Amino acid sequence: MLPQFGISEFLLIAILALIVVGPKDLPLMMRRLGQWVGQAKRMANEFRGAFDDIARQAELDELRKEIEDLKKNNSVEQAMAELKETEDQINASVLKEEASQKKDTSAASKAEPKEESTGTDSSGSDEDTSDKKPVMTSEPNGER
Repeated sequence: MLPQFGISEFLLIAILALIVVGPKDLPLMMRRLGQWVGQAKRMANEFRGAFDDIARQAELDELRKEIEDLKKNNSVEQAMAELKETEDQINASVLKEEASQKKDTSAASKAEPKEESTGTDSSGSDEDTSDKKPVMTSEPNGER
């Protein structure tokens, strides 16, 4: 804590300065004393400003780190990535199933003309079945 000076203490210091320095050099000494005090205040302010800058920089670094952590641990982005991955898996399985259905359909259509080339259908009648088209069901091979 700073010591507290009253009017009597200041008066005592002023009288001692007047006696020691003399009335002729007292204004010059007071001017230099004021310059030293001003220079000390400027240095103290620069020092305080440097510490404030360091504190702000540390705070900014901490905020940047928190932002990076939030970006890395962003649950929305993780959920989006998981949904995209699931979507890709579903699309791949659907495409695979469609390809197998086309393969089965093309194999069935190649096999049917060979059976129909005899001119008889499965019931044994001699009707011409060359104009009939194969019928597709909504569920291929009974699988879902």
